[in-house]
Amino acid sequence: MEKFTTLEGVAAPMRIINVDTDRIIPKQYLKTIKRSGLGKGLFSEMRYRDDGSENSDFILNKPAYRQAKILVAGDNFGCGSSREHAPWALADFGIRCVISTSFADIFFNNCAKNGILAIVVSPEDLEKLFQDAERGSNATLTIDLAAQTIKGPDGGTLHFDIDEARKHSLLNGLDEIGLTLQRNAAIDSYEAKLAERGWA
Repeated sequence: MEKFTTLEGVAAPMRIINVDTDRIIPKQYLKTIKRSGLGKGLFSEMRYRDDGSENSDFILNKPAYRQAKILVAGDNFGCGSSREHAPWALADFGIRCVISTSFADIFFNNCAKNGILAIVVSPEDLEKLFQDAERGSNATLTIDLAAQTIKGPDGGTLHFDIDEARKHSLLNGLDEIGLTLQRNAAIDSYEAKLAERGWA
């Protein structure tokens, strides 16, 4: 997967709590197992009207946020069913980082497995980030994963915590298969020993 080191981009504010995975990518888009092409379905029930036209009131349809790379979201983001299509859709749209006070566990883990950095911050810090994001196209945030910092448009900096194993995987672009392949020499050695004993 793509490495996550630093990210600078527009942050879109979504002041909605309990955004579940069905809202992120509705069930009619789950027929595919391809990771590409799902961006068009991201938040489709909020992005589009019944006739298929864009809902101009929805945040990602506003000109300032069409190229957003960061989503600042309300509490309990990604709750609901465990569909991995949710982070696939975010990534295909161009979102590489989601910031909230809390995430559903499965969604949180699926993000890391697909190269998306999910950051947990305090309610006070989230409010600051909402205020930054609501400035429109001037709402550029800079995420530095190695330093574990979020820098706002005025230069203010927030620190965030992250599990070291998750940080390592994201910095190096390693999904679970990639992590396993780092042990390739040990795996080959083990299999060779099994073969010598006639167990393979």
